[in-house]
Amino acid sequence: MTDSEARPQLLGVDLGERRIGIAVGDPAARAATPLTTLRRTRTATRDARLLARLAEEQRAGALIVGLPFNDDGSEGPQAAATRDWAAVVAAESGLPLLFQDERLTSQRAERLIGAPPRGRSGGPPGPAQREAHRARIDREAAALILQDHFDSLAAAEPATRGDEDRR
Repeated sequence: MTDSEARPQLLGVDLGERRIGIAVGDPAARAATPLTTLRRTRTATRDARLLARLAEEQRAGALIVGLPFNDDGSEGPQAAATRDWAAVVAAESGLPLLFQDERLTSQRAERLIGAPPRGRSGGPPGPAQREAHRARIDREAAALILQDHFDSLAAAEPATRGDEDRR
């Protein structure tokens, strides 16, 4: 069994009102890649089925869900709604999940990707172009959420190693 088979991938999740941005990441390499954007269904149970199928295809063992904290670090109504959705997804899919602060990930993704392309005649983008651009931002935001998770693990490691050295 290779190392990549022994360690399951992780899925990063950027939950929005209409779409769910998904990224996949390898914990060993600590690298996240945008994967896809799913359209939200009418229920969290249906969303869970989609995520469970995607997790199986990607050999993912857990979900890292972006939690939308307020600017002051408190949790508001959107964070509560995300926690409720995630509880249903975890129960229905059987996948463990962790939360990751997602503050400013969409804005960071927009800066990385840039403005949407111009329309065919050089004018503003059409509805389909705007939707595709938003979906791309959602995927990129999911990758940033997952990368932030990996980075927080890496930041915690030196302190752990230092503790072991003192024993």
